Amino acid sequence: MSVTQDDIDSAATTLSTVIRRTPMIASRVLSERIGCEVWLKCENLQRTGSFKPRGAYNRISRLSDEERARGVVAASAGNHAQGVAWSASSLGIASRVYMPRGAALPKIAATKAYGAEVILEGSTVDEALVSARAFADETGAVLIHPFDHPHIVAGQATVGLEILEQMPDVDAIVVPLGGGGLLAGIAAAVKARRPDVTIIGVQAAQAAAWPQSLADGHPVAAASMNTMADGIAVARPGDVPFAHISELVDSVVTVSEESLSTALLLMLERAKLIVEPAGAAAVAAVTAGAVDLSGNVCVVVSGGNIDPLLLSHVTTHGLTAAGRFLTVTATVSDRPGGLIALLELLRDLGASVVDVVHSRVADDLYLDEVQVTVSVETRGPEHQRELRRSLSDAGFLRD
Repeated sequence: MSVTQDDIDSAATTLSTVIRRTPMIASRVLSERIGCEVWLKCENLQRTGSFKPRGAYNRISRLSDEERARGVVAASAGNHAQGVAWSASSLGIASRVYMPRGAALPKIAATKAYGAEVILEGSTVDEALVSARAFADETGAVLIHPFDHPHIVAGQATVGLEILEQMPDVDAIVVPLGGGGLLAGIAAAVKARRPDVTIIGVQAAQAAAWPQSLADGHPVAAASMNTMADGIAVARPGDVPFAHISELVDSVVTVSEESLSTALLLMLERAKLIVEPAGAAAVAAVTAGAVDLSGNVCVVVSGGNIDPLLLSHVTTHGLTAAGRFLTVTATVSDRPGGLIALLELLRDLGASVVDVVHSRVADDLYLDEVQVTVSVETRGPEHQRELRRSLSDAGFLRD
């Protein structure tokens, strides 16, 4: 393991005057759900909206004068991009960031606003990283990797130091996991001081390279990735984080897309926190029962940079997953009063209609029928089952 306690203490000194000490917030809703005392470590309230400036600033601040003169380059879909741009500008260093062409517009705009030159290249972060490496080779600019460097890991480790200071009786820490820099850093900082603390990493199931990597004993690239949690969608774990995580972390679990969107919605409604899908991964593991916890639990909320359009889509996804939003296709009479009968039944059942779409061209319709797709707000899974039973009994739903 390449990150020492001296490295972490040095990073804490370096960052003490530039990085925010993010708050620890008690979560009653999570505590009630799992029967433990749960607190949220809110790195979504960090500078640039995520934990990334900790590692980026620690890495860039340690460059020599000659290296600073050549500038820095990075590849990222958003959070690392902003962390590098802000850190470099704060230190008076030029920065260039390669971002995938599909990166969220607000993240691109924010990266530019923090002072970086942004180049859109490739369709994934891995493809953008190829271009960043090529630029570094051509110009001598220093590549600032998002997670695979000891200074990056040491910077992220300061989150762990803060957790121990703010919650000295912590029994377990649950952390979102992508490339591994944040989890490795927290584990390195915490286990050296409190080896009894349980540390758990959480990946999106549809972008999970770590379970196989840990099983094989070395980093293995994921065969495919398809998740809303782009901040932790990393094809291959980093070598530096892997050494620490394989030695220090107690377990790594995965969560579904439904669990991610439900967790994001929960944070928005109950904690009043705007959280991106990757930042909500640890919350998702807790709410979905993917981890066995007891005592005092710290859940790390790693970031809050989310495109408002994506927030709208994810919120709808979360409402559906939580049983709060239902879409059904009903068959009604194509005579006056046919649609009213359907809507009156929904009203009587306490469902609030959001949208109605008619169609007269479905294959299984008779001449005097019309197909109606109706979206409604519901009170939960049991309410949805009641709606379906009543609609079926009334003849609106066909088998």
